[in-house]
Amino acid sequence: MPTAVITGASAGLGRALATALAERGWNLVLDARRPDRLLRLAGELGRSTRLHAIPGDVGDPDHRRQLASAAAGFGPLDLLVNNASTLGPSPLPPLAELPAEQLAAILHTNVVAPLALVQLALPALTAAGGTVVNVSSDAAVAHYPGWGGYGSAKAALDHLTATLAEENPQLRWYSFDPGDMRTEMHQAAFPGEDISDRPEPEAVLPALLRLIGERPLSGRYTSSAPELAAPAAGQAVA
Repeated sequence: MPTAVITGASAGLGRALATALAERGWNLVLDARRPDRLLRLAGELGRSTRLHAIPGDVGDPDHRRQLASAAAGFGPLDLLVNNASTLGPSPLPPLAELPAEQLAAILHTNVVAPLALVQLALPALTAAGGTVVNVSSDAAVAHYPGWGGYGSAKAALDHLTATLAEENPQLRWYSFDPGDMRTEMHQAAFPGEDISDRPEPEAVLPALLRLIGERPLSGRYTSSAPELAAPAAGQAVA
């Protein structure tokens, strides 16, 4: 069976994807910062798939090595999803007021850590001819007050993804922009506001599954991209 590593798997899009792949019989290595949530998810999914649930911070080099080692135990790595992310301080401050050390922390989690994990996983990904999905944001290409730290980090992640695709054309490399979703992180961006009009992560999942299953050319895709808009007949993610 294919193997996937998914970071930030205990909530939001990461949880939705982990659940969908478990239902399809994938081997999973899952990471999240909150042990209680991650282990609860592992208990729910462990009945239908083989998995390792490893609580920790993807910004920690030792934790990244644990993830790569667990994935290697399954053999070649078919999919790496860098979904773990940090928004930064909430409420979102103007960029001119964002402390440098907080910007550095945002960049470390959203840019440095995903690249470092790719570097560790690259041999196993190459053995499988695998796929890397780096979860992006429309803030990477548009400019919103307060979103400068997070948006600049996601723009850097997009750039890394495109460069890795040029350097490693035997693999598939995707920046995936899911759009607004009803998640805790999005709520943190709008404290006290009603975000119930945003779609649940499960609404975005079909587009992501199609991206993973059909493996179009490497590039940046949004959940509403024409290539991902409708499931193909007989589509399977295997």
